[in-house]
Amino acid sequence: MLRAPHFAIAASLLLAAGNTFATEAKPAQEKPGKTAAAEKSVAEIAAEVKPSLVKVIQVGRQGVGGIGSGFVVSADGLIATNRHVIGEARRIKVETSDGKTEEVTEVFASDTRLDLAILRIARKDLRPLPLGDSDKLRQGEPIVAMGNPQGLAFSVVGGVISEPQRDIEGVKMIQVAVPIEPGNSGGPLLDRQGRVLGLLTLKSARTDNLGFAMPVNELKKLIAKPNPVPMSRWLTIGVLNPRVWKPLMGAQWTQRAGIVSVEQPGDGFGGRALCLWMAEKPGAKFEAEVTVKLDDEAGAAGLTFCADGGERHYGFYPTGGKLRLTRFDGADVFSWKILADAASESYRAGDWNTLRVRVDEACIQCFVNGRQVFDLPEKDLRGGHAGLCKFRGTVASYKGFRLGNDLAEKTPDPALTKDVQKSMNGFLAGKSDREHALDTLLQDPALSRRILDEKRKALEKSAAALRDLGNDLHRGAVVRELTQQLSQPDDKTDLLRCALLISRHDNPEIDLGSYERDFARMVDELKDDAEIKKGTLPAVKRITKFLFEQNGFHGSRHDYDSRSNSYINEVLDDREGLPITLSIIFVELASRLGVKNVAGIPLPSRFMVGYREKSEGDFSLLDVFDGGKPLTLAEAKTLVAGDAEIPAETTQPAKKKDIIIRMIRNLLGRAVASPNPAKEAPPYFNLLLALDPSAFRERLTRARMREISGDTAGAAEDLEFLAAHPPKEFDEPQHNALGEWLARLRRR
Repeated sequence: MLRAPHFAIAASLLLAAGNTFATEAKPAQEKPGKTAAAEKSVAEIAAEVKPSLVKVIQVGRQGVGGIGSGFVVSADGLIATNRHVIGEARRIKVETSDGKTEEVTEVFASDTRLDLAILRIARKDLRPLPLGDSDKLRQGEPIVAMGNPQGLAFSVVGGVISEPQRDIEGVKMIQVAVPIEPGNSGGPLLDRQGRVLGLLTLKSARTDNLGFAMPVNELKKLIAKPNPVPMSRWLTIGVLNPRVWKPLMGAQWTQRAGIVSVEQPGDGFGGRALCLWMAEKPGAKFEAEVTVKLDDEAGAAGLTFCADGGERHYGFYPTGGKLRLTRFDGADVFSWKILADAASESYRAGDWNTLRVRVDEACIQCFVNGRQVFDLPEKDLRGGHAGLCKFRGTVASYKGFRLGNDLAEKTPDPALTKDVQKSMNGFLAGKSDREHALDTLLQDPALSRRILDEKRKALEKSAAALRDLGNDLHRGAVVRELTQQLSQPDDKTDLLRCALLISRHDNPEIDLGSYERDFARMVDELKDDAEIKKGTLPAVKRITKFLFEQNGFHGSRHDYDSRSNSYINEVLDDREGLPITLSIIFVELASRLGVKNVAGIPLPSRFMVGYREKSEGDFSLLDVFDGGKPLTLAEAKTLVAGDAEIPAETTQPAKKKDIIIRMIRNLLGRAVASPNPAKEAPPYFNLLLALDPSAFRERLTRARMREISGDTAGAAEDLEFLAAHPPKEFDEPQHNALGEWLARLRRR
């Protein structure tokens, strides 16, 4: 990204960047009676250019991450825009002038220094803009600027060239006198014949009537010598692990927080698309299971199995409120057969439903939510892979896919089930308190959560209380396991597991085992590498290359404040995170590979990875937020604190418990700053104080929030703890103030 004193990028990704322009394709048609050199009116130019303008939509972690602009440079699907508009590792869509939205299939060319990018979409009927010659510009020459400010309809404005070549940080740019609107960055700068002269890129911070454009001749060089990257390699956010999943027949498959999602019709007949599980192959007898949710019950999505990697496979899926088992023998409508089709009382429309198939040599059995719906003597297809399927334009989500010999849910212990039910009934009747109920429920959290869900649906009036109890149960289980992990010696603590538990604290649906297995695959990929075996320094360089060059891990810049960056599972999914989460991945990878003397270094505001050849001496540092950039300790101190001193302990290896607490504080800070801190922050206060009861500042803040919310007893409990364990930082007036506050609460 270009930067210059007193200037700022006009179109951040939240502002609609103005459309960029076309390659030297065909010159624009001249109107009868006009010569090629005749000037056109601004209105004429606007009418001619509008069909070639597009919106460039960056899809981030929470949906649309930014809207920019672009323009057609060739009829067969090339779109020019600014590099900063497309971001890093994001899905990108283009909305053309006819209102159609197209997925970007390739980043055809890009140059970060020049802030230029060319995208490809699957269209052959586009109207390119003609490209002019920016080397022939003259001062005072009239120009026209166009774009899509704020992502709305295109705008047009006239102006003049102030300076044909202005040096901005070593790059020659066109200085223009034109009232650039927010969002015009990336839009075409045109001469009065409608030819593209440049791409609007910078706006003056001093005045609205001065800006800068990247010369179109730089864009021509990019077109002539592209560096194409298919979206399969460009993307890291939401991308399925290719060693685990293999999409077939198109559609858009993504993965977030362990949930696989699909949208867009597939290329097979009826919009059919498959996504096969490649991590393991079923045996002669097997079961496959997945939990699926359709956005529309008229759709169809579920399990596929005995898939040969081509057109032959079975499908078991809900559609139209019924369950269906189908065999597919080819590519057209005449080569498939509905084997069974029936409704089931166990199917929950509009909700998550667990599908399971049991396959042996002679028959297929199908189940929904544990209840059998089909049992057929069917043996035509065997072998192949299992996975996911979808049809038509269905949007669906899948979770918990697994293979095995016996996946049926085991019958819970009757005595324990009775105890759980009795405990919950006692809680609902007010005969037992929350702590007593939790003690019983935590004997089997999975069983207890299922019974809680059943109770919640049966007793709507008690739903709120049961939901709170379920959350406490879930988080209590997380706290219990975290406490157990962190009570061990530091070298015995599983840091990756602890970080995943923080993710599960906020999302009970996360399958921790799947992420642990994915991480183990990363270790397996490197364990026999020659550089890893040479010692710390070669190993550190190899891990750096593996993470940041080969697998695209990078620091989050556009979504820095997103909680996703603090959830280690989403960092593994998207390969994007904060310094601390990226450091955890690096350090854990090194540890499991047996690389010695690698540790997390808790510098203020910028966690880093430290390494040294021997067990003693100063650490050299890696800024993992900046692609693993090597730094000396002095350079790192300057980066995080300038000339100020920093505590000595922040330059030494961090204990694993301190790393986890720092992660929780990151989430707590974002929750406190949220629009609804009273709702968002308490779970993080509770988690932090469970792990570190001595965190008096957080305890004081929680006491205040409890008092405000009306929980006087909870606030008094916090203050009583502080009175019994007075912080050494408190002076006498603070002790007195604490006593007065506690006395006031007790009088209520």
